Amino acid sequence: MIQTENAMTSALLETAEKSVLFTANRPNIVMERGKGMYLWDTDDNRYLDFVGGWAVASLGHSPEALQEALSRQAATLVHASPGYYNRPMLEFAELLTSLSGMDKVFFGSSGAEANESAIKLARKHGAVNLNGAFEIITLANSFHGRSLATMSATGKPHWKELFSPKVDGFKHVPINDLDAIFAAVTNQTCAIMIELVQGEGGVHSVDEAYLYGIRKICDMYGIMLIFDEVQTGLGRTGKLFAYEHYGIKPDVMTLGKGIGAGFPLSAMLAKSKYDLFEPGDQGGTYTGAPLAMAAGYAVLTELLERNVTDNAKTQGNYIMSKLEQLSGEFPITNIRGKGLLLAFDTPAGAAAELAAICLREGLLINALNPSTVRLVPPLIVSQQDSDAMLGILRKAWGQLSSS
Repeated sequence: MIQTENAMTSALLETAEKSVLFTANRPNIVMERGKGMYLWDTDDNRYLDFVGGWAVASLGHSPEALQEALSRQAATLVHASPGYYNRPMLEFAELLTSLSGMDKVFFGSSGAEANESAIKLARKHGAVNLNGAFEIITLANSFHGRSLATMSATGKPHWKELFSPKVDGFKHVPINDLDAIFAAVTNQTCAIMIELVQGEGGVHSVDEAYLYGIRKICDMYGIMLIFDEVQTGLGRTGKLFAYEHYGIKPDVMTLGKGIGAGFPLSAMLAKSKYDLFEPGDQGGTYTGAPLAMAAGYAVLTELLERNVTDNAKTQGNYIMSKLEQLSGEFPITNIRGKGLLLAFDTPAGAAAELAAICLREGLLINALNPSTVRLVPPLIVSQQDSDAMLGILRKAWGQLSSS
């Protein structure tokens, strides 16, 4: 059970109220440090983290490999401008392309930036190869980022009018409805952009036959196929990349979140035939910055050496089996996901209350919406950690049921 805030925490929360622009409903705690699977706040309360910084803390909090890489590179070269190559950029690019099955990479700082780059590349493809085609088909309930273009690509219904007018040229169709995809394709379609598992949309996966059909449509009409693997990439689903579950490769793939294990980093990867940008078409001040590149190389190397992909599969299966057992006692339904991208449904309105009780008991979980809880812990999670999470979750359900 978390303890009452001390004077320092109270002062910090007053600063937050006074100085931080409001964008989210945050609890009255201030996180101060982290190690492995745990975070501590300024009152020294400890939290078992099954949110993982929204699937970012792939190696846990403050991993030594990342600390060492940042320290070493910071003493050598932090930034050289995107107008020059640097050694960490080239080393990381070579490693990432060799592992991903893609040919070329553009680096950014956020998933939105990577997806924005993919949108630009798709429209460049349309301009160069498809007689000016510019429309991109995406899925209902998808999430691709918070820039205006990526918000326009996103299929969240309540975002439809937000910040209007949006960027034109996006069509949203239901997931796993191949007929809807086919009906949406016109001579103005330049790309189809999908998440293989919709993370923010409720942890819903595409079907294999559906994905195969989309690949055939793209091949038939010369349409670019983009996989948004910002949340699913780098081991999260029990494979290094989620597309490996299906055996169907994209033309372009975006990565973010776990690629930097907490350091701001993202990537857009493409096959060589889509290496279409001209000088000035695309860029960014922090593109391929040495510090970020050293971080990414160290994180990816550590992910491989520690075999976290298999751990994600093993622990994901274990957690799902235990949730199935809990569903015999509590109203847990529709347990789903791949690897350590998991979700379950609750009675309407219960998810946020359940998450709040868990927070008071020292467990961080994510209420995606009023009836969905998401679990996205660091990929280093152990069975002991999973059992601890399940124990607190059981206790929280008991409190919720008796309230």
